[in-house]
Amino acid sequence: MASLPGAVLYRDPAGSYPVATRAGGMYIEDAKGRRYLDMSGGAAVSCLGHGNRRVIEAIVRQLDALPFAHTAFFTNPPQEALAEQLADRFAEPGARVYFLSGGSEANETALKMAWQYWAARGEPARKIVISREHSYHGNTFGALSVSGNALRRRASRAPLLDWPRIEPCYAYRDRRPDESAAAYAMRAANALESAILECGAGNVAAFICEPIVGSSLGVVPAEPGYLARIRAICDRYDVLLIMDEIMAGCGRTGTYFAHEHDSIVPDLVTLAKGIAGGYQPLAAVIARAPVAECLSASGFAHGHTYIGHATACAAGLAVLDVIEDDGLLEQTRKRGAELFREVTAAFGSHPNVGDIRGRGLFLGIELVSDRTTRAGFADKTLAERLRRAALDHGLVCYPGSIAVNGATVPHIMLAPPMIVERTHIDECVEKLAATLEASLPAH
Repeated sequence: MASLPGAVLYRDPAGSYPVATRAGGMYIEDAKGRRYLDMSGGAAVSCLGHGNRRVIEAIVRQLDALPFAHTAFFTNPPQEALAEQLADRFAEPGARVYFLSGGSEANETALKMAWQYWAARGEPARKIVISREHSYHGNTFGALSVSGNALRRRASRAPLLDWPRIEPCYAYRDRRPDESAAAYAMRAANALESAILECGAGNVAAFICEPIVGSSLGVVPAEPGYLARIRAICDRYDVLLIMDEIMAGCGRTGTYFAHEHDSIVPDLVTLAKGIAGGYQPLAAVIARAPVAECLSASGFAHGHTYIGHATACAAGLAVLDVIEDDGLLEQTRKRGAELFREVTAAFGSHPNVGDIRGRGLFLGIELVSDRTTRAGFADKTLAERLRRAALDHGLVCYPGSIAVNGATVPHIMLAPPMIVERTHIDECVEKLAATLEASLPAH
């Protein structure tokens, strides 16, 4: 995989990358003419696949009419329309929407909303934001401070705030053999109450979590009852609940908001990635009515140049229209069940596959060196080797890893576009099998 020589400082400065030149539907093509089946939508971004004409035409129309007008001076029709549609989809009336350019910005904004909300309420001591281990909420300093991804925190450790983190709801590793799923969900959730009491409830502004932990842990949905208990604890101690749906939201799980599966109402919801499907950089924070009303009255001291960007919002509006008009939420539920079934049939008995989990078109495969002990691998580069092997076999997937007892536990995230067909699932399984064979130690 050779990249063009030039002046780019790459994500991995020492890495080399194929040069993507074209894309259509489920496939990306590089400069050498190789095609790659995109079964992760990049990083759960390309929810409609590549080259959707309705979205492209909506962007072109907006460029012809008004590419950009700074929102310190103007609003614009796409921002207004998209905000209305998102607010209408929210469970309660009165929600308001703040648009940004990416997930890190969205979570950073949600933190500022929480802090300024409590200051306006006359409780400025409420500054602490509790989060979870193995979470990832973004790479800006605030968002990284509330992230539990040890690898990403390490490089920027000095300036980060070291706020409390509780263990995630991770039944595969943390549920006791004699414990029911319901009992485990309650035990995992009750860790939040302990953390709030230890900090002092009057010092805690919010709790932030992903309803389904994405790339940082390998697609781990909360156990039934967990998020309802989390919501009850937040209500008891008057703590805001921030739901990070950067990866899991925008229809990926088969409902537009991932928290809908758990019948809860967060105080703040963050969206990005699939909100505009990669056609434009776009993200959003949805504020529940009490938060929105408080900030509307007190003011909200925040802003970026591209908030409410007209062309980005036009793309987001078109993506939402396609999801609705083409019945893609129902399609996601149907194809998601097929994906889970076929991946389980192919790899459920694989000696290195410990767990397969997910919801909708959001699936994780956890790899182990021993299925009985659930031990990891000595090779710390295994996730990167999986990524490269997948590309060598014409597959885009999203490997990652965590450390457990000093060993590497890799996982593979699949988050294909909602337009995925059964033939793509079959192709994915075939290429994934070749990837595992090329990467894992022989048995």
